[in-house]
Amino acid sequence: MSPMFYAFIILLFAAVVLAFEGAFEWWNNRHGPTARRLESRIRAMSAGGQVQKERLTILKERMLSESEVLDKMLLRVPRVHAIDLLLQQSGLNWSVAKLVGTSLAVPVLVLAAGMFAPVLTMYVAIAAVVSAALPFLYVRRRRNKRMRQLERQLPDVCDMLGRALRSGHAFAGAIGMVSSDFAEPMSGEFRITFDEINYGVSTHDALMNLAARVPIRDLRYFVIAVLIQRETGGNLAELLDGIGLLVRERFKLFDKIRVLSAEGKMSAWVLGLLPFGTAGVMMVMNRSFLEVLWQDPAGLKMVGAICVSMLFGVLWMRRIVRIRV
Repeated sequence: MSPMFYAFIILLFAAVVLAFEGAFEWWNNRHGPTARRLESRIRAMSAGGQVQKERLTILKERMLSESEVLDKMLLRVPRVHAIDLLLQQSGLNWSVAKLVGTSLAVPVLVLAAGMFAPVLTMYVAIAAVVSAALPFLYVRRRRNKRMRQLERQLPDVCDMLGRALRSGHAFAGAIGMVSSDFAEPMSGEFRITFDEINYGVSTHDALMNLAARVPIRDLRYFVIAVLIQRETGGNLAELLDGIGLLVRERFKLFDKIRVLSAEGKMSAWVLGLLPFGTAGVMMVMNRSFLEVLWQDPAGLKMVGAICVSMLFGVLWMRRIVRIRV
């Protein structure tokens, strides 16, 4: 074979290797661990922030979606930034576009599955409409769970900040210690605050951004106390110790109330699930006994009235046993 053939083979091999290397570098720069970490930090610093408007505009262009056309469409949706803040508070690495796309895809899947199920089309359509809210409910559930974790970690954060201040560290340095040495998810929130201070945001604005990202009442007390102390002076370490003690005492009272209301919550669960359990047993033992409920028009009206009454009863019992502390 001629030398030109061998040169062609070598050049072809080099071209294939370089093509794979280029594809990997492109994917790593857009979807790799470093890119995901930077994306999360940028989204966190821009969601609900109070820094200069032009800086926020630059950050939010990448926050809602990766498509410029879709991003412009999402920016026209009312309160779209509130949805993005909800995603940030949930701790999920989702964009607004992914949440909206999932909410649109779930009903389609439900309709496709309902075509093969022996269920009336009306019920399938109702289930598809209801399923569109499942991604939002999942995000809210993750958000509430994360907020409870942050609330439970706050007293230990106050103690750590107090110890750091007593040892001679500045307040910004104490925040940096919490961001690097404390457990998630609180360390991530303080890491964002520490980064904002390092990037030139004032301590006042950085703490206000923290209160906006983490809408916890005790954390707002913490932010207000720190800001007032910076204006008037005083022993910040003792102030933080007092806040930590106050939050722990409130948790003790909340746990005591939760124990006292456990019987009412169990009664609500039993009364709410008992009709469905009884209907399931009757369907197994004597199916024809309950067929009148969905074959007769009066039975359908009765089922609707029962469902409305049960929903009202569940909401009322939930209001009774839910005590705010």
